[in-house]
Amino acid sequence: MKAYKNNSIIIRYGIIILCCILIISAFIAIKLKEYKEYLENADYDFLADYIDSDKDKVQLQSHTEAKAQKKTEKILKLEELNNQYKNVVAWIEIPDTSINYPVVQANDNIYYLDHTYKETYSSRGSIFLDKDVSFERPSDNFLIYGHRSKSGAMFEGLLQYENQNFYQQHKIINFSTLQEDADYEILAVFRSRVYDKSDTGVFRYYFFINAENETEYNDFVSNAKKASIYDTGVNASYGEQLLTLSTCAYHTQDGRFVVVAKKIKY
Repeated sequence: MKAYKNNSIIIRYGIIILCCILIISAFIAIKLKEYKEYLENADYDFLADYIDSDKDKVQLQSHTEAKAQKKTEKILKLEELNNQYKNVVAWIEIPDTSINYPVVQANDNIYYLDHTYKETYSSRGSIFLDKDVSFERPSDNFLIYGHRSKSGAMFEGLLQYENQNFYQQHKIINFSTLQEDADYEILAVFRSRVYDKSDTGVFRYYFFINAENETEYNDFVSNAKKASIYDTGVNASYGEQLLTLSTCAYHTQDGRFVVVAKKIKY
């Protein structure tokens, strides 16, 4: 009987110790994840400060050459970044928000769902262009994807556009490529979803990159305007460059939140 009691006590203490180990392990795992996110955020913040700074000189070419080629300081720095990381092809910034990131592009729309611009694993992934977008043509619509993050990183900030007052103060998106710096004015903000193949009569905004003709272009703009949560008063005409930002939303299964803008001609 005494040996039985001793065994019960040992088992009880063993269970307690095991639970403590599991709790400590879970705590360590959470802290490691938080630390990794902190390092990623710090890396992106450093990169954003570098890209936005006009103080640092880029060694690629002189300012005289840059001016002759109509290259801004931002483009020169983007070129330098592209030399280090070939898939970094652009930079997106919405002034006075948390969105200020390099934009990458791969041969598929899968890789950067869980990789950073440095090609290291990250559950937050990267901000990336659709694989079919071309800067040479260029494509009619620069379609860009990004995850949301509870920390407020990546495209989490897009959801603030549900508030029209926020839109009123953040109408402009800066999108810089290796070819040009450009500003885009928002024309539509809407909720959507990824539809099943069997669904008909729906607006699959994520299929529009290159318009076959003027009608297709106008249909996209018209559908985006109709779906918009509020009227921005902005429209687009055939031939005007478009920019579409897409992230996840949870109002429905496979939900998406979308912001569409057009290039401003100065």
